[in-house]
Amino acid sequence: MDISLLGIPLEAGNSVPGTLMGPAALRTAGIAAMLTGLGHEVRDYGDVVPAAAPANLSGQWPTCRNPGEIKAWTEAIHDRGLDVLRAGGVPIFMGGDHALSMGTVAAVSRHCHETGRDLAVLWLDAHADFNTPDTTPSGNMHGMPLAFLTGEPSLAGLLAGRDLVTLAPEAIHIFGLRSIDLDERMRLDEHGIDCIDMRAIDETGVSNLLRELLAKLDPERTHLHVSLDVDFIDPSLAPAVGTTVPGGATYREAHLIMEMLHDSGLVGSVDIVELNPFLDERGKSARLMAELAASLFGRTVLDRRPRPTA
Repeated sequence: MDISLLGIPLEAGNSVPGTLMGPAALRTAGIAAMLTGLGHEVRDYGDVVPAAAPANLSGQWPTCRNPGEIKAWTEAIHDRGLDVLRAGGVPIFMGGDHALSMGTVAAVSRHCHETGRDLAVLWLDAHADFNTPDTTPSGNMHGMPLAFLTGEPSLAGLLAGRDLVTLAPEAIHIFGLRSIDLDERMRLDEHGIDCIDMRAIDETGVSNLLRELLAKLDPERTHLHVSLDVDFIDPSLAPAVGTTVPGGATYREAHLIMEMLHDSGLVGSVDIVELNPFLDERGKSARLMAELAASLFGRTVLDRRPRPTA
């Protein structure tokens, strides 16, 4: 398989500095070597560099933090991401905070529209990221990408001059939820977003829930975009994130998800987001995220040999 790496050193979408170092940390952790070791061809396209941010957009988005920077980044990520997608292969977008998905998923959605594919998005995250400028309690725009991607009118100006192919609510599957703002919860219900929280995972099991979700997707037409937030994982395993929430996925649950996604043959693009090396412990979070990427592309944690027949 051809795999494309694209770094997105973005930290303007949150209030905790450090995610701009995420792409470098993934490279240092050996993500390219892990993937080439599996037989894949890996090309590193370097990092996205946005144009200068507009002078001041706080009047347009007064409740949002750094809206001008986010606008500049979203446009640059969309354009560079679309170039990488059109070049072929499976892109891994290395972040950077989750606001980057406004650009990456917009590019993927447009590419799927051009190529006649159906887009489904698997959002592996402790948070729903479905806030708007009216509902956000923090002003951080990394909590708004899914609202933007489904066509939230108040955020439409972030991709000016480019056609946004909006996501249908039924195309979104949020997996691993355990922290949702009150107004955000109401919006999720109103839009009918598929949400699987950690209680459902505890009661039913990762494999059953993910198998049921994947079975609904047409293997001939579906491009599955996987957006993996570090805070999906329990912070005892991956502390390098500014929005830690206890009770996340275990080591084996996370790898099992990646292995099942690989087996499905549906994955067409990937985000790895919210990695903040400044908050890490001797690089263990970066190594784990690189290892999860390897599992997503064919590595197994345990060697699976055929069972002997009687």
